[in-house]
Amino acid sequence: MRKRIILLVALGLLFFCSKVKAATTDMVDVSNHNGYMTYDNFVDMRDNYGVKAVVTKISEGTSYHDYTAANNIQAAQKAGLYINGYHFAHYQTVQQAKDEADYACRMAKADGLPTGAVLVTDVESSEQQNTSYDQNKANNEAFESVVRLYGYRSNIYTMGSWVNYKFPVDKGWIANYPANPWPLKLYPTHHAWQFASDMTFNGSYGNFDVSTVYDNFYTASQTPTPSPQPPDNHTDNNVVTVKVGNNYAATMYHDSSASYDSTPLLDNTPWYSGKIVPDKNNRPMFQVGSDSFLAQRSTTLNGILDINYISGYGVLGYNGKGISIPNSNLRFKTGTLWATSDKLFNIPNVGWCYRVSTDEYVPANYQIGSGFKN
Repeated sequence: MRKRIILLVALGLLFFCSKVKAATTDMVDVSNHNGYMTYDNFVDMRDNYGVKAVVTKISEGTSYHDYTAANNIQAAQKAGLYINGYHFAHYQTVQQAKDEADYACRMAKADGLPTGAVLVTDVESSEQQNTSYDQNKANNEAFESVVRLYGYRSNIYTMGSWVNYKFPVDKGWIANYPANPWPLKLYPTHHAWQFASDMTFNGSYGNFDVSTVYDNFYTASQTPTPSPQPPDNHTDNNVVTVKVGNNYAATMYHDSSASYDSTPLLDNTPWYSGKIVPDKNNRPMFQVGSDSFLAQRSTTLNGILDINYISGYGVLGYNGKGISIPNSNLRFKTGTLWATSDKLFNIPNVGWCYRVSTDEYVPANYQIGSGFKN
């Protein structure tokens, strides 16, 4: 009896522990409601939340194309995530389903969604609510047949209450949002369960739908490889140049507080820098050695923020509360110059930043790199 009790307790604990860890943030879907996502957004999701796959909105009906899709696809791929797309359906007939599928696939191709990715039909609108079971079934099959002709894999997304009630769903992506999803494991015979629509991620804008995946359907037919990026500043050309004028010299400090100095640095001499740190007055200092620091005011970048990131991309700005500014990465692009004061600001959840307007801040680690202007 004692052995049986111990065994039952052990099995109970095993059951409880497995349930506690059931819901996992394997997949995130994004759209224009989240603005233009960045490489850093997706890396944070990947490294800190275990996200493996992204589904970005591509289209809706036969006329709406999500303007953030192409950017989101490229950023997710650079972060080494599996990327898929979805189309919000309004069709009520087989022909309408084919037309919407053709439109969705053409937009997906234009956005760069890779062949072999999943292109989902999101079936939950009032049009499907008012369509019969058999007609919905025929419409969904028509949509998926066109998707496959374009080289994409297909799947149906819908709410749990519609599964096998409004139309048949064999292995779908099912949405159901219980008050506490984390101990649960709903719809395990399907490809994925979307368990929440209000997830937030540090540094990303808005709320996100998050899903647990039960197989490799959304993480297949691709070879995601993250673009190699140095850890602090996304560039391998971290050279700063002393610029104080002929016959003058800048000062090399032995600590970041700029409390004491050593050898003077001649004008126009280049120095490799690993990162930016604040001195005791929160003024930016380039670290040029393990215990050597150069004040930014003594360089070509005095009073200038020169955005340095992945070529062709921008970085997000933040307000003073540490909330990302939607679509600000369209302005703060690599190579753009911004006037700033000789002071750093420690923004909540972001870290040390340059202020470029009354309530706009850009992280300091995007300063170092090539392209400095005299």
